[in-house]
Amino acid sequence: MTVVINMREGLDWKKIKIGARFIREGKLVAFPTETVYGLGADALNENAVKRIFKAKGRPPDNPLIIHIAEFEQVYELASEVPEKAKILAEKFWPGPLTIVLPKGDKVPYATTGGLETVAIRMPANEIALGLIKASERPIAAPSANISGKPSPTLAEHVVDDFYGKIECIIDGGETKVGVESTVIDLTTDPPMLLRPGGLPLEEIEAVIGKVEIHPAVKGKPVNLAKAPGMKYKHYAPDAQVIVIEGERERVKEKINELIKRYKAQGMRVGVMATGDFYKADAYFNMGESEEEIARNLFKALRELDKSGVDIILAEGIEERGLGLAVMNRLRKAAGYRVIKV
Repeated sequence: MTVVINMREGLDWKKIKIGARFIREGKLVAFPTETVYGLGADALNENAVKRIFKAKGRPPDNPLIIHIAEFEQVYELASEVPEKAKILAEKFWPGPLTIVLPKGDKVPYATTGGLETVAIRMPANEIALGLIKASERPIAAPSANISGKPSPTLAEHVVDDFYGKIECIIDGGETKVGVESTVIDLTTDPPMLLRPGGLPLEEIEAVIGKVEIHPAVKGKPVNLAKAPGMKYKHYAPDAQVIVIEGERERVKEKINELIKRYKAQGMRVGVMATGDFYKADAYFNMGESEEEIARNLFKALRELDKSGVDIILAEGIEERGLGLAVMNRLRKAAGYRVIKV
């Protein structure tokens, strides 16, 4: 039995204590953050953390992000806290930024995927912060989806994947950002972007200077994943996804050409695009701004999948601001099936 708690109207301390009790008991609670919904457990309870991996079907070497509510908790989780970590936290926490630091002794290797580093963030969501405070535990939480599938931005998405499999789902309505947090590794010099996300790289560099971009961001294979989303297939619906990138008018022409081609083969075709109508079997208008597109990305993949299409054609966008995170997720969802025009 899964308890679903309605908190769409905002944080309710009486209700949040129900979720906090589950966390303290070593059980699993799905909860909203500003980015996507997380599947949470006590980050320092090895058995509880292992339940996350089992529920998601997640490889054990794919590290989890630990969510905190106060900066002082960083000192409990990391063995070193460099000045740049303090600067970034002061500027961007609470917010969609995860920092990677040397692991402290309290953190089990189950949480870090066997690594000597730990990923930490402070979410900008009152329900998430309330759950952490009420449970009096740092909470390890990957996205609350079956491993490899699109991340959840609504509680309904979590219900689809986990109802009857976890103890509690807290429904806080739709998430605001729509893509996961940006992950910056501060154990290297210069710092390195491991995963683009809800905080644009340009804003981070404006505060701490040059940040290198890990090759995995652009799709290069890696043997060692220091952050989620680097090594394994992610964000993919059941339908095949193809990304079409290039000058916008040529992209539109190519998508229309592909719609005709695939429909002639008897396939049902879905399109996710920025504002233009296509004569497909299903269509999702992503909006025009980077913020709208990011917020709608995973919802579009899930809804098009539910519509029963065989193939999803997705417009590419410019890799600036949140566009870098959007294109990182889209290419991964497509298994790097990209057509450039």
